[in-house]
Amino acid sequence: MLPLHFPPANSRAAAPLASRALGDCRRRQRAMTIVKAMRDAPGKSIPALFESPYQIKACYEFFKHPKATPENIQAEHRALVREEMTRGTILLPEDTTDMTWPGNEPVQGLGPIGVGAEGLQGFRLHSTLALRWPEPNEPGAKRPPVQALGLADQIYHVRKPRPEKEPARSPARHQDRWRESALWSEATERLGRPPETARWERVCDREADIYEFLHGCREAGHGFIVRAAQNRVARDAETNEQSRLFTQARQAPPLGTFLLELRARPGQPARVAPMTVSVAGALDILSPQRPGCGPGQLPPVRCWVVRAWETAPPEGNAPLEWILLHDRPVKTFDAALEVMLKYQTRWLIEEFHKALKTGLGAERLQLTAASRLFAAISLMSVVALELIDLRERVRLHPEAPASESGLSPLELRLLAARLKRELHTVRDVALALGRLGGHMNRKADGMPGWITLWRGLRELHVLIQGFSLIRQVLEFG
Repeated sequence: MLPLHFPPANSRAAAPLASRALGDCRRRQRAMTIVKAMRDAPGKSIPALFESPYQIKACYEFFKHPKATPENIQAEHRALVREEMTRGTILLPEDTTDMTWPGNEPVQGLGPIGVGAEGLQGFRLHSTLALRWPEPNEPGAKRPPVQALGLADQIYHVRKPRPEKEPARSPARHQDRWRESALWSEATERLGRPPETARWERVCDREADIYEFLHGCREAGHGFIVRAAQNRVARDAETNEQSRLFTQARQAPPLGTFLLELRARPGQPARVAPMTVSVAGALDILSPQRPGCGPGQLPPVRCWVVRAWETAPPEGNAPLEWILLHDRPVKTFDAALEVMLKYQTRWLIEEFHKALKTGLGAERLQLTAASRLFAAISLMSVVALELIDLRERVRLHPEAPASESGLSPLELRLLAARLKRELHTVRDVALALGRLGGHMNRKADGMPGWITLWRGLRELHVLIQGFSLIRQVLEFG
């Protein structure tokens, strides 16, 4: 991720967020000051981030400035990420999340949000991460660690209220209106074409199973791994026989099995699921009906369909099934398994949005205009990447020196002193932060998750504050 550690605002290393698009150098410096405060005290309110009224006022003034847009704030960061995306296989997991606030205090520029919930306001945030897939990679039972490069793109979309007197359900009116599903195609246009030296693969859940998105990826030269949601009409590329996608996927013979580690979810503990894998071969996905075009009249999208399913789920659990659409030929078990492992990186975009909301408290911001919320959240988004990056970096280079963990020398010294242990490697740092956050550090517990690491970072920040106060007392008597 670029950058992994946020140094003082006047440091040359602060360049990835000190975008020239912000204009005045003092404004760029203020952006880095805010980022450092958010990073040092994740989840605190804006008044609690700074000690002096001047700094608090300067922060609010920055968010009010017309140049403080997400595009300008993240311009330098995204440019550096794009430079890293010019070689190798780059996975682009993406998703849309609702950012919501209560409607009792209207915020200028926000729109209606939620389904069936009255009084909510907010916007939809479509984020695309950039991850470097390790190459060469020998397929194994577990997903290999990936290098988080940063944010490749981010779209802020505000819904418009339904026109007055229009029925809530009016398909005829909806056909002529812009649809939110177009956010996926808009992201394709904003990303542009990949260079010949790199392969970009979009990794998406069922919300992206949209004909226009799949066709757009083909046209833009993007690869894709998309979980199928629609039982579309598909034509066998060899026999030209037509049938339903799910039918063809479920008729393919099994190629092998692997173990899938499932995270704990509300009401469901973590478990390991034995999964069987099959490949349906090359299928041409026919276009659905669109205004002015009947079914199958638009160009088909060729896909290779990889399926994984659970044959014997525990009692009380529905069997898992993934049907994935892939843009490249898949013929062997190893190739199919690699598609499955790449798809598992999609969980990182979920964790990113959770870090943004839970870890940094984006939905607790109390700003009076949507443009100011956008400015604050565009800064928080880069900080949120750091909250989930350390755990991935532990898997990537666990024995790397502790200095590469993203913590400053002072933070490393205080962390080691607090736990009375030496910190030699990145793994040592992650375990130490996890211990501060409540992790027991037992072998059976595994490595701490990002929420535990976030709690540890907050505790470390308290230590930093205490150390600074003691030093001031000693200096001034």
